[in-house]
Amino acid sequence: RLHLVTWNVGTASPPPDVSSLLQLDSESPTVDMYVIGLQEVNSRITNFLSDLAFDDPWSIFFMTVLSPLGYIKLSSVRMQGLLLLVFVRHTHLPFVRDVHTHYTRTGLYGYWGNKGGVTVRMSLYGHTVCFMNCHLPAHIENTEQRLDDFEKILEMQFEGEDIPSTLDHDVLFWFGDLNFRIADYGIHFVRESINNKRYSLLWEKDQLNMAKKKEAFLQDFIEGPLQFKPTYKFDLHSEVYDTSEKKRKPAWTDRILWRVKNLCQDASKEGKITEEQTISVTLKNYISHMSYGISDHKPVTGTFGLELKPLVSEPLVTLNPEGVWSAEHDVLINYSAVPDFPSSAWDWIGLFKVTFRHVNDYVTYAWVEDDEISSNEDSKQVYMSAAEIPDNGGEFLLCYYSNNLQSVVGVSQPFQIQPNRTLIGKDLTQEEHSGGRNLTIDPRNDF
Repeated sequence: RLHLVTWNVGTASPPPDVSSLLQLDSESPTVDMYVIGLQEVNSRITNFLSDLAFDDPWSIFFMTVLSPLGYIKLSSVRMQGLLLLVFVRHTHLPFVRDVHTHYTRTGLYGYWGNKGGVTVRMSLYGHTVCFMNCHLPAHIENTEQRLDDFEKILEMQFEGEDIPSTLDHDVLFWFGDLNFRIADYGIHFVRESINNKRYSLLWEKDQLNMAKKKEAFLQDFIEGPLQFKPTYKFDLHSEVYDTSEKKRKPAWTDRILWRVKNLCQDASKEGKITEEQTISVTLKNYISHMSYGISDHKPVTGTFGLELKPLVSEPLVTLNPEGVWSAEHDVLINYSAVPDFPSSAWDWIGLFKVTFRHVNDYVTYAWVEDDEISSNEDSKQVYMSAAEIPDNGGEFLLCYYSNNLQSVVGVSQPFQIQPNRTLIGKDLTQEEHSGGRNLTIDPRNDF
């Protein structure tokens, strides 16, 4: 289950609550992956430079919301005002591999990143999936420029061997502030149609719908029905369309589309399916969220079911803690890898709190070669020093990070680390001793 968000946040700070935006307050099945695409994240030079050194406020915000629920930030890519975040549940981590990011500038002749696309691609249970967050040129007259820019973004190539081009991925999701407008109709007709919920009248003149009928490279993209009000342009903190002097005509600028490669190939073979369908995408809902008013756009979400025939079903590395863990003694980790696993001297095993935010959020780690203490055909053991184990204990898990694959390839089940009894005993003794001094003992009585 994939939940995808697109939102032009208009340089605003995160809102106090995103429960409804992320379906956290619904009784729907648990989401397996969140993909969050933002546009117009505050990109003033000072902000941008500080964000390069540290996570930006929006990334921190979503990590703070999602990490206690068992999601980690798998990947992110930022290009000035464009930000793309991917969060995944712990259980899927070993089956998400070959993660790569890319960005394409199209603003100001390609020299400035105020417009363009940011992309994350991966192998998910052996299937190639790509997510593309775009911010295309504004204004009703710039349809051709929008299409040209999107074609340019589609042509980009990821660095690395054997990585398919964008359109060669099994599934491609395209979303963002695409800035397509409603042509021909005047503002009064558009607003009246919206008030009467006669959206179908406006679909015919939606520039993206019209372009999909003419442009070959768009025809394989699928979109759910636009059964929600146009999401642009609103007065801030309201559900009222633009009352400024410009009085912008409402439009469905914020969109989510997808493309399944198998379907395109099958369609080209005149409907004859020659191989078993191994991946399918089902749209569960496609809605806007009118209650959010921090910008002049309303966020849009799409919830999808991805049905996969796993091409990868076993983790590359299986690992677990040995015995009872506490900071009172060195601890051991057992792990085993599949045959031909491309291990490296730079591989490491990290100890993480179960609420960890991203792969660098470890408590401590062990090098799989430098800290190895035993090895045989079936498994290996590494140790972690007692000095590195948290004294207070708690619930943790272990992750094996592969340097060659640049990803986590094994995750243990959550386990308990026992509190350090020696430390607790010392604390109690000190409390009793200090309490005793205050109540009854005067050291001078000994003389």
